[in-house]
Parts: sequence; C-alpha cells; structure tokens
Amino acid sequence: MPRVLLLHTGGTLGMAGGRPSALRPAAFFKTLKARVPELFELADIELELFSNLDSSEMQPELWSRMAAHLHARLPHFDGAVVTHGTDTLAYTASALSFMLRNPPCPVVLTGSQRPLGKIRSDARLNLIDAVMSALQGPREVTICFDSHLYRGNRARKVKVAEYDAFDSPNFPVLGTLGVDATFEPGLKSRGAFRLFERLDPRVFLLKVYPGLDPSLPLQLLPHVRGLVLEAYGAGNFPIDPELGRSLRPLFLQARERGVPVVVVSQAHRNGVDLSLYESGAAALEAGAMGGADMTPSAALVKLMQGLAYHSGSEQGLGRYIQAPVAGELTVGRPTVAPEAPNRRRAARRSRGES
Repeated sequence: MPRVLLLHTGGTLGMAGGRPSALRPAAFFKTLKARVPELFELADIELELFSNLDSSEMQPELWSRMAAHLHARLPHFDGAVVTHGTDTLAYTASALSFMLRNPPCPVVLTGSQRPLGKIRSDARLNLIDAVMSALQGPREVTICFDSHLYRGNRARKVKVAEYDAFDSPNFPVLGTLGVDATFEPGLKSRGAFRLFERLDPRVFLLKVYPGLDPSLPLQLLPHVRGLVLEAYGAGNFPIDPELGRSLRPLFLQARERGVPVVVVSQAHRNGVDLSLYESGAAALEAGAMGGADMTPSAALVKLMQGLAYHSGSEQGLGRYIQAPVAGELTVGRPTVAPEAPNRRRAARRSRGES
C-alpha cells in the first residue's frame, strides 16, 4: 500500500467538547481510528503528533520546526496530510509552500469546522479527501476542504460557520472531489527538494481604513523590519496632505529606515497595480513593492522569508517578493511606475486642477 504521513498539529478537527463549553484538544489518534477506519484502507497511514494546539497559537517558530520535520520525513512517503486549525491554516500553508521547495510528494493541509467526534462533522470527509489528494494530487502544498483542493498560498478563510470555509479568489482549484476525484497537474518541479526554514517575524501587517492616524504606523517603524500594507482596491491609500491623514510620510520614512513595504489589496479578487493611480505611483516612487494578487497572508510570510534570506540586498529582496516562488502570484503585473501618471499630474497642475 502507498504510505501517507499524517502529521497532527491541533485544531478543531481533533478536539472534543463544544457549546456551551469551549473546545479542548483531545486524544486525536484514538478518535481517528474509531471514526474514520476507511483511511487505513486507502493507505498505510503513519500518525505523528507534532503539536496539539488551537491554531490561534501557531507561530513562525513552529512553522520552521514543522518544515524541517517534513523535509526529513517526506522522502519516505508517497504523500503527507497535515491536520490544522482553520483560523491560521492559510498562513501555515503559505509558509510551508515557501519553505518546502519542490516537494517529492503532495503535502495537503486540512481541518474541519466541527470536531471529528461530533455528529455531522465535516472532519471525516475532509480527512478522506485529504488522503486521496495526498496520493493523487499535485506535488505542492495544498489545502483540502469541503471536497475542493486549493493551492495553499492562494487560499483564504472566508466563512466561520459553514463547511465551505475556504476560497481561492485569484486562482482556480487544483482538484474537485465529488463522485469522481479530478486533479490538475499543479506546479512543475524546478530542481531538488530543498528546505528554506528561516523566517524573520519582525513584520507588521497594516490595514488601511478611513480615519487611520498616520502617526500610529510611523511609531511602529523603528520596531519592525518589514511592512505589508493592505491598501484599497488596486493599491490606493490617502495621500492628500490637506486632509491630514496622508500615508506618504510612512513610505518615505520606511525607505529612509530601510524598511521594505509590500502593498497588497483588501479586495479578494484581482490584485494591486501601483501604476494605476496617484497614490500607488507615489508608493512606487518611495520604493514600495507591489504584491500583485498575493493574499495578505502569503505576502506576510513571503516577506518574513525574504528578510531572512535577502536582507543584505534591496534588489535581491525586490526580485524575490515580486517573482513567483511557489505559484503565489500571477506574473506580468507592473512593478515600476510609468511616466503617464506623472504626466497626468503635471497636466492637472498646469490647468489649476487638483
């Protein structure tokens, strides 16, 4: 039989209890064998307990340990399933996709909205689908949830109380597990299986909102090594100095301090194009990097890794952030401000327009 590693990290899937009491970690392996015996008919499952945490406790240091563990274990298996809580599942999937380059077999993350021991739990089907995806799916880091297989660094958690909790707004699904299971080829291997486990967690994720006082993020700059800015739409944010909340000084001071800034969009579909509007062009002129259609979670983890491996070279970090490493962004989005927006601004000024 094919061999599948099942690495348990915690989360709702392996917990017991429920409302009105809080969920607590339980003896996962015993429940698994009792509730989903058919898993062991699909493959020779080797169970390993990595941690037993609520996923809100997941941290970059655990990602590094997890990646190193998987790097050592994957060559001995035909596939791997990682059970994980849903709240930070997209962050962990993004991290593993950057840390485990060219994996020799599929690495599938899954979880559930209700514990495995509960009636009407989605955990049983998610586990069966995840093992099937680990045996037949693409050789990359994915998320299997509600009969769909998503590229891990493209997925977002979009629902709290429904079983179709994840979506991949900017990239098609890699597999559908209905009556039949169908899979896409996924990423092409680009060399040997390698581990890049280092991360620099001194990164801040800032969401732009109406009324944001620029003095707050300015006070953060001395304490961070990188900044991901969740801007409006195609990469917009306030820059009018007369209204008193321009974020232009944030970009300028970040550049002076050597703090790289990656701009992504709050919109779930499409992505950032900093050349479209005046504020985006101002960000580019101040040295910011456009994150294209990366999810905020993927951009955050990628910047953590970029700082760990490319902190000595501004150009090297820029190339790393703006080029796809594990299929996390769509190529071809402009990264340099063209002359057109500057000419348009000059023309408006000459006409006396704002």
